[in-house]
Formats: sequence, C-alpha cells, structure tokens
Amino acid sequence: MGRLDGKVAVITGTGGGQGRAAALAFAREGAKVVGCGRNAENAQETVRMVTAAGGQMISAAPLDLTDNDAVVDWIAGAAEHFGGIDILYNNAGEPRFGTPGAMSLEDWHFTVSHELDLVFYTCRAAWPHLIASRAASIVNVASIAGIIGVRDQPQTAHAATKMGVIGMTRQLAAEGAPLGIRANVVSPGLIDTPATAHFIAMGADGPLGDFMARLPLGRPGRAEEVVNAALFFASDESSYITGTNLVVDGGSSVLM
Repeated sequence: MGRLDGKVAVITGTGGGQGRAAALAFAREGAKVVGCGRNAENAQETVRMVTAAGGQMISAAPLDLTDNDAVVDWIAGAAEHFGGIDILYNNAGEPRFGTPGAMSLEDWHFTVSHELDLVFYTCRAAWPHLIASRAASIVNVASIAGIIGVRDQPQTAHAATKMGVIGMTRQLAAEGAPLGIRANVVSPGLIDTPATAHFIAMGADGPLGDFMARLPLGRPGRAEEVVNAALFFASDESSYITGTNLVVDGGSSVLM
C-alpha cells in the first residue's frame, strides 16, 4: 500500500478490463486517478468502484482518444483538477484483423489510429505536465504481436502498431531521460478480458484454440497480472528503469 502516494495517474480506457483493474490498483496504492472511456456508464461504474474502495478518481466519457483536440482538452483538465500529472498509462487500444491480401484500407487505418495515434496524442498532450513533475513515468501497453509473428492470427496491422508503440516508447525514454521522464512498455500475451473472454470460452473450437493449446503455463493471463507490471513501472521501485519492454505472456513468446 502507498506505492503511488501523492501521484496523479492518467489512465486510458478505464471503463472495463485492464483499464478498470489499473484504476482500482493505482488508487489502492495512493494515486489520484484520471480515467476515460467511450461508454459513460461503464466509465462511471469504475469511478464508483474506486470511490467505494476509498480512492480518488475522476473520469471523462464518452471520449474519443483518436480525436487529438479532445485529448488535449482532457489532459489539460486532468492537470488542472489535480495540480499536475506524474503518470501516464496508455492502456486503451482497439485493433481490427485481416489477412494482408484481404484487409481493407479502412481497417488498416482504423487500427493505426486506435492503437498508435492515440498513444502519441496522449504523450504529446501530457509531455509538458510530465516535465513539470520532474519524476514522471509513462507506461505504454504493446503486445507480443509486436515482437513475434503468429501463423494462425491475421494481425499484420496489429503487429505493426504494437511494434510502433515499442519503438515510440524507447524514443520517449531517450528524449525524456534528461527531463525526468521514464518511459517503459508492457507487452501482454493472451489475457482474459471482456474483449477476449468470448473467444477464450470457445476453447479448442474457437479462433484462439491452437494458440491456447500451446500456452506454456496452460492458461491465459489475468488483467491484474498485466496491471502489476504497469504498477511496478509507475512506482519508484523502477526508478532506474527506462526504455524497457516487459513481456507478460506466460512464456508464449519464447517457448512456442
């Protein structure tokens, strides 16, 4: 408890899944949390859960993170409300899938805007506030799709954007170091979230069946297991770590 005392943490996509788990965990560790979501009811439910647990949180919803002007206003409002920003946790993202020959250009551009552009927009808007913190941390969420290829998953666009997040994070670390900003990335494997639960429940007959059969630890990950890695990067426990990609995939990327 208290690992984030006195910190203001901005977390994207807090309406459910890993974002909700992050809001609860960060608030439990003492952070004042600023969240957002596309669905106002879901986003507000997270605020209620954090408040009921004794934490502090505000949230903006509906918010389109691919709208740069909306992101600028949201970040400015967060900094004004809590007096600054110390942590930026880019959790939100939404890919579309398709084979290289069949994927539409619309789906390609959608994935780029919803997995790469939105990370840059929040980093760009938060950068001056993170500099002012003088001990800031950026945590970006990528994926093992950005570091390995998977034969049975048509995810060229997703792989490209997540490798882009990894590369962006390394450059943020390089440019941020003299300014007191650390930047790290968490790359999950298959995680049981509202977005994947249906496919996981289908088991061997579903589109993830072959992949699930090869999971070294025999199960998908849990949202909390990804959030624990992000919490470490956000806290002072990782004060001498920047530019690192921490893979949270149960060994999938090295043993399959």
